[in-house]
Amino acid sequence: MDTNETLIWLAIGLGVFLALLTWYVIHKGRLRPGAHVFRASRLTKGNRIFPAQLIITSSSITQLQPQWIGKQEQSLHMAHVASIDIDTNVIFSDVSIETTGGHNPLVCHGHTKGDAVKIKEVIEKYQSEYYKKRD
Repeated sequence: MDTNETLIWLAIGLGVFLALLTWYVIHKGRLRPGAHVFRASRLTKGNRIFPAQLIITSSSITQLQPQWIGKQEQSLHMAHVASIDIDTNVIFSDVSIETTGGHNPLVCHGHTKGDAVKIKEVIEKYQSEYYKKRD
């Protein structure tokens, strides 16, 4: 085996490795199924490789942060939402969802302004429906 052949095999191996790595990053950052799923921008801090997602259903809010191995997931029942704060910056917004228990809020960085407003609207809509059912 000469030097040129070795370099060719190294280049092929590196190409295969980079292709697999790219596929893995795209697969882990794919949009989850659901009617109200909001993915943060990859252009913001903490979301560059694996963007966080906020999944809102009629009964809960789940923040999903993919990691190299596994994922970090925080869930909050709709009845435990106390307030929603939107911090708008130049391009992106941060959404902070306070709980009734006073514990650490659910903070989502890097959503567009439109998504941040939509997140608040959807949560408020589901909260209204939840409390109407209880009466």
